[in-house]
Amino acid sequence: MSSRLGTSTEKIDALSDYAESPLFDTRRDVDDELFARLQQHYDDDTITELTMIIAWENASSRFNRAFRIPSQGFWKR
Repeated sequence: MSSRLGTSTEKIDALSDYAESPLFDTRRDVDDELFARLQQHYDDDTITELTMIIAWENASSRFNRAFRIPSQGFWKR
């Protein structure tokens, strides 16, 4: 689905090393243009819930990595 939305296969393949890849911008802010694009597709409650889920996944990933907890293998390419 990502490639249909404009993400290249190269970028999808580089996700596992996103922090070091020049293909990704790791800025943390959401500019007004991006937020307006989100609002075209989602209401405020959904944006809030998506933001919470993304933050949770980010935190749990960092926690698991810090304690060397391996992936559960729910997704494989």
